Amino acid sequence: MKIVRYATEDTSRFGVLAGGMVYSIPSELASPDRNFLSLKGIEALRLQGEEVLEPAVPLASLSLEAPLDRPEKIICIGLNYRRHAAELKMQVPTTPVVFAKYANSLSGHGAEIMLTGVDEKIDYEAELAVVIGKTGKDIPVSEAADYVLGYACANDLSARTLQMATGQWTIGKTLDGFLPLGPCLVTADEVPDPQQLTIRCLVNGDVRQASNTADMIFPVYELISYVSRFMTLRAGDVILTGTPEGVAMGSGGGAWLKPGDRVSVEIESLGELHTKVM
Repeated sequence: MKIVRYATEDTSRFGVLAGGMVYSIPSELASPDRNFLSLKGIEALRLQGEEVLEPAVPLASLSLEAPLDRPEKIICIGLNYRRHAAELKMQVPTTPVVFAKYANSLSGHGAEIMLTGVDEKIDYEAELAVVIGKTGKDIPVSEAADYVLGYACANDLSARTLQMATGQWTIGKTLDGFLPLGPCLVTADEVPDPQQLTIRCLVNGDVRQASNTADMIFPVYELISYVSRFMTLRAGDVILTGTPEGVAMGSGGGAWLKPGDRVSVEIESLGELHTKVM
C-alpha cells in the first residue's frame, strides 16, 4: 500500500495512491487520535476494505506533504555507506553515528525549499527513510522487521558551513524545509528486502549519486535494534539511514545547490521525490 498526505484548504488528509490516483481515507479512520500511521492503523484500514475509500482524484492535482503525522523523533545516521565514508576520507564507523532533525525540517514532494542566505554550501543527501509502526525498546535484530511500518525517499539537505562550525551537526541539518520526504509512504510488505534497493540523486537531471542500499555499513534492522537500546521507538518515528557517495562536500565543493536547482531522489520501489531550491 502507498500512503500519501496532501493539503486541503484548512487541514491535511491521508489517501491511498494507486495508478496515479489518490483515494482519500475517511477522517474518522485517519485522524491523529486514532494513531493511523501505525501497524494497527494500517491493518484497520485493510480490514475496512476499499469500499470505505472516497472517490479518486488525480495525484497531479494535489499538493503533497510529507506522509507523516507529527513524528516524535526523526533519527539520522551519518557515514553509513562505505563509499561515502571513503569519498570524505573518513574512517568507516564501528558504531552508528546518530544525530537528529526536527519536524520543522519536513517538506513534501514538489516543495520549494528556501535557501537561507546564511550558508552558501547547501548539499543534497539521498536517503532511505524508515518509518516505525509500533512501540519498541531493546528490539532484537531478528525482530526489527516486525516494527517497520514502511519506507520513503528522503533528502537530508545540509548547510555544510553551519554543520561543520562546531562539533554538533544539528544547526546545519534542521533548517525549515530541509527534509523533503515522500512522495508516499510505501508499506513494508511491498519492500521485501530494504538492503537491495537502488538509490539515486539527480540535480537538474544530472546524476550526482548512484548506489545501492547494500553498501550500508549498518543495515536497516541493525539500526532499529541499536537505536532502540537507548530510546523507545514509537509509531511514526523516522530513521534516516544515511547517504551514499556523490555529495557536493565530497566533490571539492563544485556542486553546491543554488537557487533554481531541481533535485530528485529516486529509490527502487519507492518512487521519485522532487524538490526545487529557491
